Amino acid sequence: MQNVTLGDGTVIRDLAGQQEIADAVRIQEETWGKGFTERVPGAMFIIAQKIGGVAAGAFSPQGRLLGFVFGLTGVRNGQLVHWSDMLAVRPEAQGRHVGEALKHWQRDCCRERGVVTIYWTFDPFVARNAHLNLNRLGACVEEFVPNMYGAFTNSRIHGALGTDRFIVAWPVNAEPALHRPDRAVLAGAPIVAGSGGRVASAPFPDARAVVIRIPRDYEALLSGDVGHAKAWREAARDAFLHYLPLGYRVSAFVPDPAGDAAYLLTRD
Repeated sequence: MQNVTLGDGTVIRDLAGQQEIADAVRIQEETWGKGFTERVPGAMFIIAQKIGGVAAGAFSPQGRLLGFVFGLTGVRNGQLVHWSDMLAVRPEAQGRHVGEALKHWQRDCCRERGVVTIYWTFDPFVARNAHLNLNRLGACVEEFVPNMYGAFTNSRIHGALGTDRFIVAWPVNAEPALHRPDRAVLAGAPIVAGSGGRVASAPFPDARAVVIRIPRDYEALLSGDVGHAKAWREAARDAFLHYLPLGYRVSAFVPDPAGDAAYLLTRD
């Protein structure tokens, strides 16, 4: 895969050499904390590149590693797929779409290798990640898994409230999905979770569309009021576990800079 140079001079390419791989390990510690138990060791970056995986970085014009993406390639249901395990960008480069560019570079690599679909996970309660994954990249939610990686990863970001995750799928050879909400449907859909708790009374309403709200800044809430953050998470978790098995799908994510964000779930 050829190197890609962004408009600001940032270069995206494979990680090369022990120093760059060691720097990618340091970025994990900077992002999730030194006690993060899910840290990918340097040896795995090397192995991934040997077996069709991806271990690539975004470098400043001065050669500083700004962020990286890491994933492994394998077989699922008889098709070649890729699992994008980790993406991290240093604070100095955030807000410049470096993470998005790394994901597209990863997708191009996978296309060259015959991969059909890329999968990864993200925390549904982190609004900026939902916006990137669903609205900008166009991935589709396939599954909600409560506490997927266990209750404790020793990360200051994850806290002690578990690791609920969406599993998303990103087609390699097809146009990504567009998650643009139908405003009329959104306005008329009942809010079933939000404001720090469950909104709808039991049982959950049987509606064509429902709204699940999440905090605008979950990480700030988690660091300031764990009890409130727990109430938000438990309410949304209950709603996802109720509606998704019934055939509802996450059809849109609506970030709101003036208030809380929201998922729109619809049933055909």
